[in-house]
Amino acid sequence: MKKSMISLLLLLVGTIGMQLSACNKKNATDNDSTLTASEKQSLAFMIEEEKMAHDVYVLMYTRWGLTPFQNIKESESRHMASVRSLMTRYGVPDPSAGNGTGVFSNAVISQLFLQLSSKGDSSEIQALTAGAIIEEVDIRDLKEQLLLTGKQDIRQVYENLMRGSRNHLRAFVEQLSFKGITYMPIYLSRDEFDTIINSPKETGAGRNTN
Repeated sequence: MKKSMISLLLLLVGTIGMQLSACNKKNATDNDSTLTASEKQSLAFMIEEEKMAHDVYVLMYTRWGLTPFQNIKESESRHMASVRSLMTRYGVPDPSAGNGTGVFSNAVISQLFLQLSSKGDSSEIQALTAGAIIEEVDIRDLKEQLLLTGKQDIRQVYENLMRGSRNHLRAFVEQLSFKGITYMPIYLSRDEFDTIINSPKETGAGRNTN
């Protein structure tokens, strides 16, 4: 069952990667000539991915009452606000607007939410593991998106979000370590993962580094 869950997660996250790759090949602009179509799609995707993280953590805090989920879900709310400010600035429609917990426009993100929230519902250890998986995925996707925009304001927000995700990953891995569990990376290389985990908590420009 554990192997089946991991295989399904790998498939879902791989599908997300393919969606991003397909979006990034579109360079035409829509009505707003300030952003390319791929930049608009990037913002729309990232707001839902940040919401997915937030919604899972809301459920995990309600289920287990672990402090990291309380702190990190609040951080994810700030992440979402930062992305939404960019969407408002550039007139990009927000696909998450008005959606409740666990409701997403992107079908793959919706399925990932279901899988990870189900995983985290089984035990505290699986909840913390789901959190670490989410942060790995977020770091990977933000790295891809940074390569595709030269907009300084978008880059700054994405860089801040990625610093925050690295801090969140450290927090989840540390909590697992306290419980005697060694977390092994799934979506990041071992070298990148080790570099993150062995580095101190990051601070930086902006307010979204927690």
